[in-house]
Amino acid sequence: MSRPLRILIGCETSGIARRAFTALGHDVWSCDILPAEDGSNRHHVCDIRDGILEEGWDLLAVLHPPCTRLCRSGRQWMSGAGKWTEPKRLPKGRTLEDMKAEFEEGVSIFTACWSAPIERVAIENPEMNDLAKDRMPEDLPAPHMAQPFWFGHPEYKNTGWYLRGLPALTETDRLPEPERGTDEWKRWNRVHRMPPGPERARLRSRSFPGMMTAAAHQWGGYALAQETAA
Repeated sequence: MSRPLRILIGCETSGIARRAFTALGHDVWSCDILPAEDGSNRHHVCDIRDGILEEGWDLLAVLHPPCTRLCRSGRQWMSGAGKWTEPKRLPKGRTLEDMKAEFEEGVSIFTACWSAPIERVAIENPEMNDLAKDRMPEDLPAPHMAQPFWFGHPEYKNTGWYLRGLPALTETDRLPEPERGTDEWKRWNRVHRMPPGPERARLRSRSFPGMMTAAAHQWGGYALAQETAA
């Protein structure tokens, strides 16, 4: 390695992606509005929009930006028929103004990361609803979808990656899928079957180590090859 890549892992507290890239010798930092779960001193507690994107990174991977109001499953709370009409119902204790504020924050964070002055960007986000798509940059491609079981994890979670300057992830350890409806199939759907609770959002958003190891090797290797050839 001629020099380690400077890599920022945005919107992550678990440290899973940070450790995967660090294991390959890169100069890696993470950031989030919450502290790192592993207590790492290579984690900034900050809003990703407050300047850290400008600090000369070679690669940006944004793992869990706020997406509840951007994804298709969240559209029911944003609008009824058509666009921006009164929804049929709202989450208990929430107002339409709450939903719109969360939507605007999600749009702001996503677009700030996508337009950051960084050559290579990967943003994890589910496929977006029509309201979110209307607010996205014109150069935003369709997401590359990947599953944890492509990387050795016996689980289903269709994970979208919006990529700029990086290739789609290639599966490394694909597991055979269980028969639909079996107990094993139900276990593979653990993420989708989690009951409501205070930890549900955090646990559902956690990265899969196998996928992040593949990302570190594939995206890090691709970026390093480009830097070496330049």
